[in-house]
Amino acid sequence: MATEILVTGGAGFIGSNFIHYLRRTHPEWRITNLDKLTYAGNLENLEGVEGEPGYRFVHGDIGDEKTVAPLVAEADLIVNFAAETHVDRSIRNAGEFILTDVYGTFVLLEAFRANRRARSFVQISTDEVYGEVSTGSSKETDPLMPRNPYSASKAGADRLAYSYFATYGLPVVVTRASNNYGPRQYPEKVIPLFITNALEDRPVPLYGDGLQVRDWIHVDDHCSAIDLLLSRGTPGETYNVGGGCEVTNLDLTKRILDLVGKPASLIQSVTDRPGHDRRYSLDTTKLRGLGWMPERRFDEGLADTVAWYRAHPSWWQRIKANDPGYRTFYREHYGQEPSASASGT
Repeated sequence: MATEILVTGGAGFIGSNFIHYLRRTHPEWRITNLDKLTYAGNLENLEGVEGEPGYRFVHGDIGDEKTVAPLVAEADLIVNFAAETHVDRSIRNAGEFILTDVYGTFVLLEAFRANRRARSFVQISTDEVYGEVSTGSSKETDPLMPRNPYSASKAGADRLAYSYFATYGLPVVVTRASNNYGPRQYPEKVIPLFITNALEDRPVPLYGDGLQVRDWIHVDDHCSAIDLLLSRGTPGETYNVGGGCEVTNLDLTKRILDLVGKPASLIQSVTDRPGHDRRYSLDTTKLRGLGWMPERRFDEGLADTVAWYRAHPSWWQRIKANDPGYRTFYREHYGQEPSASASGT
């Protein structure tokens, strides 16, 4: 019988890319995509998959027990991407993050505990749970020191998932990934925001001095790591997933402007985010020991990402022009309209 996999949050950035990845690498698998379709969930991200045999979409909330229970009961594999993910939004409204990231994960785990058909449950976490890393790189055994509501909610879900392994023996694996980039990312995140603003000759709002350091991984490399861990991850273990490419936000901004062909004069310094972590860095020795390596070089992957947004203007222009939540967020953080099309000029 074909493998049944439940992907939650599969209309979002990483989730939709994971579904596309599965269609390429495991075309025989049957995929159920459960997504609430909040502001960052977009069914356009599943273009080319919807309507195909072996794929179905379920509109629903991971916090809804009645929706979740029958889907978990049918699944051989479960991957939980569903989450509120933007740090800036968490600072203004932490409650939504707790409900989705923590309580929603609890509902999934309870459904799994009630019906133990699945042979693996992968909980998608983040490198931000370690907090600021001044020197060296975070190992899976390091203490968690999240410093904003988003990372705290992910740390809570991360450890809740582990507790269901330790207490109930469920085959749970946790991944902590560094910053993902690639196609289909909602344009309030830094890379798509800066690409799309630059394409419109609008300022790119850079927090503080721009010397914050992040490690970047192409979303396809993250997907390949999850795929590997579904079959070879040890239950109860956590695995760091990093691209091994640390750059400052300022350097990233300049690279994007160069690729788009726009001047550095578009860089606009804005007030830094409260509690903005200076650096993240991951030690990925444990995952690499299973034979995984990132394949996409950052300069190549970033160029491909710029090309995707350049080739899909209707995808991001519609969000910038018509999504009231996006426009409100942008005005509150940067004191201006998000795009010329949104402002009507």
